[in-house]
Amino acid sequence: MTQHDHPADHTHVRPWRAIARRKSRKIRVGSVEVGGDAPITVQSMTNTVTADAAATIDQIRQLEEAGADIVRVSCPDEDSTAAFRTIARASKVPLVADIHFHYRRGIEAAEAGAACLRINPGNIGSPDRVREVVQAARDNGCSIRIGVNAGSLERDLLEKYGEPCPDAMVESALNHARILQDHDFHEFKISVKASDVFMTVAAYQQLAEAVDCPLHLGVTEAGALRTGTVKSSIGLGSLLWAGIGDTIRVSLAAHPVEEIKVGFDILKSLGLRHRGVNIIACPSCARQGFNVIQTVETLEQRLAHISTPMSLSIIGCVVNGPGEALMTDLGFTGGGKGAGMVYVAGRPDHKMDNDRMVDHIVELVEARAAEIRAQQAAAPAAAE
Repeated sequence: MTQHDHPADHTHVRPWRAIARRKSRKIRVGSVEVGGDAPITVQSMTNTVTADAAATIDQIRQLEEAGADIVRVSCPDEDSTAAFRTIARASKVPLVADIHFHYRRGIEAAEAGAACLRINPGNIGSPDRVREVVQAARDNGCSIRIGVNAGSLERDLLEKYGEPCPDAMVESALNHARILQDHDFHEFKISVKASDVFMTVAAYQQLAEAVDCPLHLGVTEAGALRTGTVKSSIGLGSLLWAGIGDTIRVSLAAHPVEEIKVGFDILKSLGLRHRGVNIIACPSCARQGFNVIQTVETLEQRLAHISTPMSLSIIGCVVNGPGEALMTDLGFTGGGKGAGMVYVAGRPDHKMDNDRMVDHIVELVEARAAEIRAQQAAAPAAAE
């Protein structure tokens, strides 16, 4: 791999790329570690009817294939928690049961195989009901996410502060955390989400100073695919760059798989996670030697199955092409007479006709991915 695949390994010579993660304690969501030195995990949430176990399992499969580390499933009624047992058995990744209003759904979900319970202190009910949910979590090995939303704050906090604000959100989170701690329950993480980017970032910054538990990041109800991606990238990117955040969910009014893609793209942009092919491409101009935009769109589709971290540069001409190829595993730079140059490990390797380059690049990427996987498989054996 090139130096761009694992930029964190090179921060001793590129300190401007270093991100010092906030120190948090580590918890478990099923088999997945969250917090501490664990990789920042990427989550999404199913939008199928949970009671339809087959449809929900099918969507979880799609999320697993996209790279999801954790999947959340809403449990609004008894039919949902009844189906949850079947869904949890079929899932390869840990499931978080999303609980609102009805505390008994939390108890049922914990008994049905949830790895984590997401509860909102503004609508779960009395402290006694919260205690019952905590006990169910403890009895069944579940962790808990305290999920505070600006849109569903407790009435007394709204009266105190006059409107949703970072102070109110953090106070809500700390009040609920205190209940868990009073019951000697510490396997929890916290989120303080708002649809407003400024409020979200300010709340997380304040919360990060007040607690040592892992933080679940998200800009809630961010919007449609394009606008929601922009808002989430600004909010989550700002926090992650500052070292805040242990698990993320990008909330989009789009297919849940898109949330996973955007989440990984945000982490890849900051060098915090690496999955799949990172395509570096120029925006194209009159100098291009081939149709860059169409080529990149096609390559993204045809390389979506590659999970091995790798970098690929697709540049339309020789102005920036050789320089970008120098820093990537594979590259193609447009030239003249219907052909361009293929770069391997930063060096010009051979020419390729434009009309054959997509198939050729796909073959090269697949071969390189297989080579990397073989090297990784051999490494533990060599260490022994």
